[in-house]
Amino acid sequence: MLQQAEHIQTMDESRIEEEETFLFQKYDITSSPNDFNVKTIVDFVEQGIFRIPVFQRNYVWDHGRASRLIESLILGLPIPQLFLYEQERNRFLVIDGQQRLMSIYYFLKMRFPLTGRRNELRAIFDREGRIPSEVFADDHYFTTFNLKLPSRLPKVKNRLHGLNYDTLGNLQTTLDLRTMRCVFVRQNFPQDDDSSIFEIFNRLNTGGLNLAPQEIRMSLYNSDFMKMVSRSNTDNRWRKLLAQPEPDLRMRDVEHLLRGFAMLTRGSSYAPSMTRFLNKFAKDMQEESQEEIGLLENMLSSFLELCADFPVGVFAASSSRSSSRKLAISVFESVFVAACKSGYEDRSGRVHSICSAKIEELKNDPDFLDAASTKSTDTDKVQTRLSRARTLLLT
Repeated sequence: MLQQAEHIQTMDESRIEEEETFLFQKYDITSSPNDFNVKTIVDFVEQGIFRIPVFQRNYVWDHGRASRLIESLILGLPIPQLFLYEQERNRFLVIDGQQRLMSIYYFLKMRFPLTGRRNELRAIFDREGRIPSEVFADDHYFTTFNLKLPSRLPKVKNRLHGLNYDTLGNLQTTLDLRTMRCVFVRQNFPQDDDSSIFEIFNRLNTGGLNLAPQEIRMSLYNSDFMKMVSRSNTDNRWRKLLAQPEPDLRMRDVEHLLRGFAMLTRGSSYAPSMTRFLNKFAKDMQEESQEEIGLLENMLSSFLELCADFPVGVFAASSSRSSSRKLAISVFESVFVAACKSGYEDRSGRVHSICSAKIEELKNDPDFLDAASTKSTDTDKVQTRLSRARTLLLT
């Protein structure tokens, strides 16, 4: 039985949905290159036409590297193209080229972001779609962006070293009019097959980010609900259940919560693949009411409070002391749905009391183990797990 439990754990850690084969339908995608001058590109950022997706990492270039990019533009040297995805009319997500784009943006604003403030700046940028002028003027966030360039020859100063956008003189116009190639990727039909959108991001991600589905999902389906899920992911009680003090960089922990909510509210109509199921759920929740979001958040909080005194690793697949204590998604979602289902359906928000001993019994139930192993995201396997959890935990 222990070997079976460990198999569940292995499946979870390798991301169950990764065993699924994406059955991409034929999709109609076009890409069109356009050349825009630097000044226009910065205007597009200011107007919120070009946006940095939530999943993209923060701005990480140092002063010297950003300066070399500006120098290359002034000198007319080739610059790698930008890739952008058309999310909606006049709104494009930057798939590849964020570092170059933001370096240009910051230089024309004559401000360079301080390393220790970039997380805060990113939050501001995500919220506002731009950096407000009063933030640019705040030395708490920025320093002056004077070009920092080495000499090409011994004892010969680089003529651009120390200059900023305002002191470029005639070279300011040269920079403004330099063009960059922007490749716009468009999907030419209603976005009802979200797997094709994932394919666009993954294939055009030339920066090597190797995006996980939840990273993309957080950008494509940004909503008050997703903000609530992200907020809940930092709850210390949730971190304890995960046996993972810090949030996962690939957002697998956020996806665990998303999957729990999806199974609670849509589990009876689940059909594979799991990725498409979660995509549709996240998309639907963009239109959800604050009342519904509040109910789900309160129920999760009550569930976490119920589990607060459970031993560490209660939601791990194995009971072995030598095994990893990390949460197994098939165990968590089954217990979460069993505890919360009736309170969700009758809108009372009541969470059914469950003891940890019952969870251990569930983890060793032959039917549950079978449903959590091979092809664990098939409809019958998912429904069996949810059913066994209700039977064993609530009686």
